[in-house]
Amino acid sequence: MSDQIDYGNLMHDAMRSLIRKVLDDVARDGLPGQHHFFINFDTHHEDVEIADWMHDRFPDDMTIVLQHWFENLDVRPDGFSVTLNFGDVPETLYVPYDAIRTFVDPSVEFGLRFELQDEHHPDLHLAGDEDLAEEEQPVSDPEHDDAEAGFAEDVEEEHHDAEIVSLDSFRK
Repeated sequence: MSDQIDYGNLMHDAMRSLIRKVLDDVARDGLPGQHHFFINFDTHHEDVEIADWMHDRFPDDMTIVLQHWFENLDVRPDGFSVTLNFGDVPETLYVPYDAIRTFVDPSVEFGLRFELQDEHHPDLHLAGDEDLAEEEQPVSDPEHDDAEAGFAEDVEEEHHDAEIVSLDSFRK
């Protein structure tokens, strides 16, 4: 037994559980109101399952949008799969929760950012969507598909102030 409580990893697990619960509710009941999600994930993660052309186009990370069109959302204990439309071509992806870097619902100014400083010290930030705007753009928003295979690289969201909470302040 360690001589310290590992709050960083406990928080990390709790926030992944929150994402799983939200996605499970959406799989069962659909998206309520104006809710929608930008989910950025590490395409290098060993359990990520995406088409080869997606690995080629997004060698490090990828942001998907669950909003206007998605189907077959299957929420599992360790990850989720979903079918999205990329330029009128449906593709099924599997994303493990521990591959998720950010989870944002801009409709309610809610966001989570997971950062790994190293494999033993994950860092979690609670972030507003403005904190993510410069780093990532969603790649699948079929309601706004363009000629480039369903990629919405110029999506603009209204930005709001939100506080980022770093777990570093809880570490000794």
